[in-house]
Amino acid sequence: MERPVITPRSRTFPRLRRRTAALAAVALSLLLTGTGCSGAGTPSPAAAGAAPKAAPVVSGQLCDLLPSGSDPGNPAALAGQPAEVALQWLPVLTTFEAAVRASGMSADLRGGSGVTILAPTDDAFAAKFSEDDLDRLLLTDRDTLRGLLREHLVAGSRSLSDLVAAGKVTTLAGTTVTVTGGGGSARLADRADTVCADYQVAGARIHIINHVLGNLPTTGGPGGHRAH
Repeated sequence: MERPVITPRSRTFPRLRRRTAALAAVALSLLLTGTGCSGAGTPSPAAAGAAPKAAPVVSGQLCDLLPSGSDPGNPAALAGQPAEVALQWLPVLTTFEAAVRASGMSADLRGGSGVTILAPTDDAFAAKFSEDDLDRLLLTDRDTLRGLLREHLVAGSRSLSDLVAAGKVTTLAGTTVTVTGGGGSARLADRADTVCADYQVAGARIHIINHVLGNLPTTGGPGGHRAH
């Protein structure tokens, strides 16, 4: 029977383990002594007086119908989430979220310098595209879909007030969009309005809008249902 090979690491490991245990015991003893004698367990004045971080505030006429308070998907719960994850929690953005996944553009929402997402509602997509055209975009015409999504992305994570102050922004598609308004809402390209703005997510801001931007033809509305 072969004898096991003993390496320097295997010979010294028991000694290292005993030493680690001894150091841990000493550290625990010092911690207990320091706590009992010096009041180290009392929070410092700076820590005691630190104000809690303010919860993100969203604004717009649609916000009251979206998750709030302690509901899953409320603005505070979405803060710090990746943008593609946060989109899944906003029930009026199912089409936009599906478009992001279908186009393979999730990584574009996590850019190092941040991004502003102007996300049209499901109703906005239904008004813009017929069911057949929307299916074609999501299932087969990925290049057109990616171009459409870039019409709704702006480099840099910008709050609503930042957009209004700038007066105009350039989308990742190269389109210039004018921004006017204030008082918790803004109008974009004189055709879309923000209906719930300023979701703060990881490296991005999400502003929900009520109209699809870009120059694709409108085929939706009353006469834009699926062909039979």
